[in-house]
Amino acid sequence: MAIDRSPVLKRCRMLGLDPIYMGLSKKSNRNARAGKKQSEYGLQLKEKQKAKFIYGVLEKPFRNMYAKAEKMKLSTTGENLMILLELRLDNVIYRMGYARTRREARQIVDHKHVLVNGKRVNIPSYSVKAGDVIEIAEKYKSAQRYKDILEVTGSRVVPAWLDADQENLSGTVKELPTRDQIDVPVNEVLIVELYSK
Repeated sequence: MAIDRSPVLKRCRMLGLDPIYMGLSKKSNRNARAGKKQSEYGLQLKEKQKAKFIYGVLEKPFRNMYAKAEKMKLSTTGENLMILLELRLDNVIYRMGYARTRREARQIVDHKHVLVNGKRVNIPSYSVKAGDVIEIAEKYKSAQRYKDILEVTGSRVVPAWLDADQENLSGTVKELPTRDQIDVPVNEVLIVELYSK
């Protein structure tokens, strides 16, 4: 399995991204690279790299997700892509506040701590649907790990399209998110332009 092990803060600086979007509390005190003017292709590539980096998706799965977004009738291709990225199980666990970062959420799913509609799911890229009930398995609910996580993430705002019950470490996907509800600093239009060349 391929894993992106690049240093998070270094990549954040390179992509001009605030580490807060990665679930880190550190504020970036250095400005993004200034100076050299980027080409149109450079800007498009940077947006794609930003989206892949934030959600922890590698190139091939990202391209497959883009192809799926093109076929969806929900909205524009770019918005569909952002919705598909948000509906990944690891992202939903992160959004509900049951992991400090998306990388930690991915590990929690990998280690079979998560149930979707009562069934154990260990695929971080599993796409949840409206109405799905997601919870941490009973035997892990009392683990110190989750107490520590909730201490850090307790004040995090859960998006309106999700319903989280932090007492019971469970939640529901109320509806599919809209682009306005996704607070990720990515210009998906540039990604569509890049792939449609």
